[in-house]
Amino acid sequence: MSKKNLYIPQQGNIISHLQKQNYSVSFIDEMLLKLFQEPKRGWIYLGKMEFNRLEFLKILGSSRGRYKIIKLIPGETTEIFLENMAKELELDSKKLKDAFYSKSRFKEAGILADSYNIPTSYSEQKAINYLLNITTKRYKSIAKEYGIEYGSKKWKEILVIASIIQKEAANKKEMPLVSSVIYNRLKKRMRLQMDGTLNYGKYSHIRVTPQRIKDDNSTYNTYKHRGLPKYPVCNVSTNAIISAIKPAKTDYLYFMKNSRGGHNFTKSYKKHIKNIRIRQKEQKDEKNKKSQK
Repeated sequence: MSKKNLYIPQQGNIISHLQKQNYSVSFIDEMLLKLFQEPKRGWIYLGKMEFNRLEFLKILGSSRGRYKIIKLIPGETTEIFLENMAKELELDSKKLKDAFYSKSRFKEAGILADSYNIPTSYSEQKAINYLLNITTKRYKSIAKEYGIEYGSKKWKEILVIASIIQKEAANKKEMPLVSSVIYNRLKKRMRLQMDGTLNYGKYSHIRVTPQRIKDDNSTYNTYKHRGLPKYPVCNVSTNAIISAIKPAKTDYLYFMKNSRGGHNFTKSYKKHIKNIRIRQKEQKDEKNKKSQK
């Protein structure tokens, strides 16, 4: 049984490298390789299947298995992801975006945040179809598992909540807690008032300021508007989706970032304000220490 992914280094003897990876090849095979085509260096997608020696060597010497690993980081916006993907695969950025926006139901959360093996021979249209098809299958599987109709209003709401969780939670463990805060505030008709909702599209990596909160009139501004934004804020992971479906059972209404990189959660506004003041004092002390060095 072969490995799914095989990396051929840019330098060095290919046969020696394969032997170190426990492939049963010899230097006679090096001569056979030259009869096919000199293998290109880099990643090769083999898949899970049995090979005889000649089939294996043919794949090494063909372009069929050439691919690149493209990673969609959870919380990233589609605009930035597609620009990076175009560079990695040497595709036309505009054609790639046009292909995506013409096919995807949402600008964000149209592609599940994950790592993908994309053949380097794919066109812009084919690469987008590949990503959307995989995402649709995974989304349908999750929806079916939790008894939600895929493509329904409820499913859209889950993706919107998952995108906020993705932006706000510091880690996987916090996701169900952030989810509980969202649901608890919605139930009480409180504004979500979450910075992460304003990190949409081109604002993905821009710090949210009081002025930005004042000027932004979109539905993404949960400081101004009650309820959820109309659309997802970013691309989401499976963990964020499941947390949106299954929030933790808490009475938390507030959370704020602490000095450890996580968040402090509380149901009391009074306690929340206390946590803010504690953190402000910590930041002031940290700033003073740096200035004294």
